[in-house]
Amino acid sequence: MSDPIIRPARTDEYDEIGRVWMESWVSTGLAEASDFLLANLRARVRREIEDGWTLFVADDVGTIAAMLALHLPKLYLDMLFVGPAYQGQSLGRKLLAFTRTHMPDEIHLRCVRENEKAWRWYEREGFVFEKEEISPVTGFTMKCYRWKRADTRV
Repeated sequence: MSDPIIRPARTDEYDEIGRVWMESWVSTGLAEASDFLLANLRARVRREIEDGWTLFVADDVGTIAAMLALHLPKLYLDMLFVGPAYQGQSLGRKLLAFTRTHMPDEIHLRCVRENEKAWRWYEREGFVFEKEEISPVTGFTMKCYRWKRADTRV
């Protein structure tokens, strides 16, 4: 595996992005892979793009290693999912650094409360917990976080 390149997603990749999303989500232990889940995530990719997502992929010489969905006007990191074969290789950190180039001053995100590995990682990356809320889309309890660039003025 080489170092994946982060680039805008292409329309013809949406189905594959849905598959990577499902495999990554399933790797959390919070869901089981199914044709139903895959179909829902593939449909959701298209729906969310219509609703304002800017979608990126980490491309490993033609293989989609990860997906990153940003909602730039809302300063919102909506989805960051790394495929299981690429987890533990700092690709998530690279995607977060890429996100900070697009939203250098402030980023908001939500993370499923039961996905402790993910929210603990965001906390280590400087995100501060703000509140919990129920997702109207999934019904999961979400932990809401915010990262704000430190003021470097003296």
